[in-house]
Amino acid sequence: MSAMVVRRGGLLRLVVAGAATVALVAVVHPGALGGLGAALASAGGSGSTSSGVNVLLGQTMAAQRGWTGPEFTCLNELWTRESGWSTTAVNPTSGATGIPQLLPSAHTIPANWSSAAVQINWGLRYIATTPGYGTPCAAWGHEETDGWY
Repeated sequence: MSAMVVRRGGLLRLVVAGAATVALVAVVHPGALGGLGAALASAGGSGSTSSGVNVLLGQTMAAQRGWTGPEFTCLNELWTRESGWSTTAVNPTSGATGIPQLLPSAHTIPANWSSAAVQINWGLRYIATTPGYGTPCAAWGHEETDGWY
């Protein structure tokens, strides 16, 4: 699965492509996203990938769990601190990897781990199912208190 932002008619379209399907996930005006919209609008046109695209994809996927508003703000703070929303981020101390900083010594790395959508899906499920978390704000609270989640 891959994601890209396509600019057309002054709007940004987040397109997610899988093996057999292509889905238009979101159409937004860049101004509606504040600084992120400006970054995406100048990110290089059709087919460009950046951490901004990953944030937009994450926002869309989190909303499917009902995690909008303050919950998405917590998720954004968490993954911005952990990885900068980079699919290639690696913690040099722990070896944690990807957007959600999966710890390979504790979890199996899913197939297609290089995909932002796979990483985001794994991270959202991890937050939802980890005792003591359940929501991004609870995970962020743990990150703030203990320096990890």
